[in-house]
Amino acid sequence: MSVMRALRRKVRAALPPMTFLALVGYFSWQSTQGDLGLQAYAQREADLAAAQASLARAMAEQQVWERRVASLRANHLDPDMLDERARVMLNLANPTDIVVPLTTTQKP
Repeated sequence: MSVMRALRRKVRAALPPMTFLALVGYFSWQSTQGDLGLQAYAQREADLAAAQASLARAMAEQQVWERRVASLRANHLDPDMLDERARVMLNLANPTDIVVPLTTTQKP
C-alpha cells in the first residue's frame, strides 16, 4: 500500500509542472504557427506589400487615363489627342507618317 501512496504523491507533485509545460508548449506553438502567429503575420505583410504595389500601379494608370480624358473634354480640346483618337478608331494614317507594321510571328 505504501508503494501506491508514494506513486500517487509523485503523480500529484508532477501534475502541475506538466500542465504548465503543456500550456507553455501550446502557446509557443500558436505564437509561431497559428492563425495569428509570426508566420501568418509575415504572410499578411507580404500580401499587404503586393496589394500596395498593385494599388500604386492602378493609381498611375488612372492618372494617365484622367489626363487623356481631360484633354478630350469640350472646354479644353487638345488637337493632338483628338487626331490620335480619330486615327486609332478609323484605322487611318497621315500620308506623311511612317507606318511600321508589327507582326506577331517571325518568318525564318
